[in-house]
Order: sequence, then C-alpha cells, then structure tokens
Amino acid sequence: MLAVKPIELLYVANVISRHGGKSRQDLTFRLTVERRAFEKTVEVHWAGEDCVWRILPAEWICALGPERELWHAHVALFASGDHDSLPGDIRFALRCRVAGQDFWDNNQGLNHDINADSGIRLASTCPLLHVDFQPRLEPGLDFLPITVAVRPTGPPSLVYVRWSTDRWRTSTDTPCYFKRRHWDGASASNARNPNRYGNQIWISHLGVGGAFRVEYAIACETENGTIWDDNLGRNYTARRDRLKVLTLNLHCCQEDNQDAKLSVIAQAIRDLDIDIVCLQEVAEPWNNGLGQWYSNTAHIIRERVGRAYHLHQDWSHLGFDRYREGCAILSRHELIGTDSGYVSISRDPFNIHARRVVHARINVPYVGPVNIFSSHLSWINDGFREQLPRLRQWANEQHSGEVAATLLCGDFNVPAGSEGYDLATRDGNFTDQFLLAQVRQRYEEGYGPPPGPQVRPDPADGRIDFLFAHRDSRMEPVAARELFTATDYGRVSDHTGYMVEFEPR
Repeated sequence: MLAVKPIELLYVANVISRHGGKSRQDLTFRLTVERRAFEKTVEVHWAGEDCVWRILPAEWICALGPERELWHAHVALFASGDHDSLPGDIRFALRCRVAGQDFWDNNQGLNHDINADSGIRLASTCPLLHVDFQPRLEPGLDFLPITVAVRPTGPPSLVYVRWSTDRWRTSTDTPCYFKRRHWDGASASNARNPNRYGNQIWISHLGVGGAFRVEYAIACETENGTIWDDNLGRNYTARRDRLKVLTLNLHCCQEDNQDAKLSVIAQAIRDLDIDIVCLQEVAEPWNNGLGQWYSNTAHIIRERVGRAYHLHQDWSHLGFDRYREGCAILSRHELIGTDSGYVSISRDPFNIHARRVVHARINVPYVGPVNIFSSHLSWINDGFREQLPRLRQWANEQHSGEVAATLLCGDFNVPAGSEGYDLATRDGNFTDQFLLAQVRQRYEEGYGPPPGPQVRPDPADGRIDFLFAHRDSRMEPVAARELFTATDYGRVSDHTGYMVEFEPR
C-alpha cells in the first residue's frame, strides 16, 4: 500500500446490527492525511438514501512516520421504529482543510459508496489492511486482538502476523483465522464474509503478556505470491504508556500568586499524566526548624493533582530566612525504597550550601525498578565540584542489574555546555536525556542530524535543570517538552520545567 495523496481513504465499514429487536447502523471510516501542518480539519461528508448530506468530524489516531497521519471517524445511528429510518446505502467524500486550502478524496468526483450492512470495503489501493489498529496497549492487556481485511487476487492459503516484543531480536509468526459468520458473531449483522466487494475478514490474537511494546506486520499468502501490510514500510507498533518524568524548581515560595501557581503545576501533572515529578526548592514555614506539613508545597501540589501520588521529600537548609527548603519526588507508581542524604560537605541547616538529595526506587509497570534522584546542587565554585562526585557515586552504588534505569534529576546550577556540565557528562557515564530526546525528535521530523553519542547542547541552551541517565540504563528518551513557559501553562517559577518521555530499549 502506497499513500501519496493529501487525504486518502483506507477503508469504510457499513454494518447494521440487530440486538433485542433494535436496529443500529454503524459507519466507520479510516483514512490517512499528509502531514502538511499541525492545525487541520478532517471530515467525512456523507449522505444516506435520503440524499441529505451530513458532516462527520474525524479524529487523529497517530503519526505514520514523518509524512502521514492516521485518522478515524465513526457514527452510530439508531432506528426510531422501523428499518427504513436508517441511512442504508451511503455515498461519501473525505475533506482535509489545512492552511486555508481544501483537499478532497472524492473518488475523482464520483464520490465513494458502500451498501447497507455489507461489512467492510477496502480502498482500491489496499489489498490487505490491519483495520482495527490502535497504537496504545491498554494496561492489563495480555492478548492483542488483530482484525485483518483482505481482498486477494487468489484464494488465501495463509494469513499471519509476524511480530516481535524485543525490537526484532526475535520474532513469532501467528496465524489468522477465517470465520464465515464473522459479522454475525461480532455485530449480530447479516453482512457476509467474504462480502459483495470480495473483502474477507481474518482475526487473530497476539500473546503480548507483560511486554511494553509489540511491533508487527501482516502477510497474506496466495497462489500469486505474498502480499504485506507493513504500515507504509514502518511496521505497526503498539505500546504501553511511556514513562514521563518532569523536573521543576519551585522557587521556594518567592512567586507572586504563589498559591495559584501551585494549582497550575498540579493541573499540568494531571493533564499530561506525568508519572514522576522531581521538585526542588520545596518550601514550608521554618517554624523553629520543625516545619509545617500542611503548608509544604510538594504536599499541596500532590493534594491538588486529584489522583493518588506517592510523595517522598526531605529538607536541606533554611531558605530565604523563613522556609525549610528541600527536594521531593512525586510518583504515580509504587515506591519500593526511599532514602535521602547530604552530598555536600556541610550539613549545617543554616548554610545555604548544605544540600540534601532525595532518592526513591520506583516500580514502574512494564519497565521495572527505576532509581530517581531529585537534586539541587550548589554553583560551580560553591560546592558543585564536591557534591556532583558524591551524587554520582551514590547513584552508581544504587544501580544494579535488576534496575531498569537510574536518573539524576533537578537543578544542577551549571549551564548546559559549561565546565560543570562537562564534569557531569564528558566521561559518558551519565547523559543528558532532554537533549537526546530533542535531537531524536528533530531527526524524526526531518529537521536535524541523527542522534549520536557525542551530541552537544546548543551554545544558546540556557538550561541549568537536567535529567541525567546512567549509561547502563535500559530506557531511552524519545520525546521532550519544556513546560511552564510563557506559552505552555505560563510561568510558575524562575525556572521552567523539563519533561522527558522514556521507553524501554
């Protein structure tokens, strides 16, 4: 299958189901759209036997490489009392509006069509298609259902899925099965298999178990050879939710409208489903060194997220002459071990360069145990040179074979590309994950060189907040986002936040 048009139909389905004496007609459309711009409107214009044209909005499913996107539209219609009230046979065309231009797939002006209750109709460019692809593996899903539509040039002798959960180091071929009464069993429909368009439905299930990711392609063997649906040459990939890690310095209650800004942070954590949040300059009133837990800013954020998060925090010193200042870790996942300790020479709570780091080992589903350190180190000539080696030694001691990753997150008070940054990264034991994710994103979007081990930050990169990963970590950074900027949730601190998304290697 080769998609080259700005908008192009993959398949349409027209199914009438009859449950409990009630009739329902489902219309389903799947299509690809060229990635010309982010903002676009994608619609299905359709009419039933009443000749009344309607507009059905389509929804984005996922990217298909750097050039195409997968879109989907569906509507369910119910008979009010008799079968004739359903749309029946339909005609339709696809429209994409982007950058002030309209692009159509209308079958060269003739419009597409499909008969009532006929099942599925593949586009002429698709002799074989995985018709129910979803890029997300739901939590707890052990068997991935696969539905395949085939329009063979000869009788299929074998339809199968070739798949892998380990980046194709190994693979498995799993057969698909043909059921003549597929539509009856799936939808209580009278549609035939194969149907009047010569389309056949085959089904299978892949035993993915606890795998994070499954990659696959579909083959159909006939007497005329083997045809493949390999998702435009990239294979299909379905995966669990990525691990999202955010680091943010809270500015120790020095912000105007501080309470409102804590709510904005909680909203972002909730909106973006962030798994782990590393916070620095967490504050609570000094109260003669006893603190005041209900005023602790990490505690307030956790309460306002509105979801169950574990919290591990500790304080280091007196901040701004009125606060217990420290670091914290919020996690959606189970904490299987916690610790904290000074990495500075000084442990005097009245010394601003007394720096305590908090550590948690977190059990991340489908990934494994992950070590997280939330750190706030001193400036290069005020303790950083001594604190960094202690932190790295601690992290190395915690990183063992069963650990999937070890991340040093936080405010390191050294600019990207500076002497302090080089001390943290030049031996290759720890690498800048935000930078690597940015480089990967740009490359995949066609804007930059491929990622490499010697990548260096741009001289204009002003970050002093980082997520460094141990070189033996079995996770890789795949996406990055700077948060709490003027245009992304707004400023909440004198620092911005840095979020990185990870997948197992």
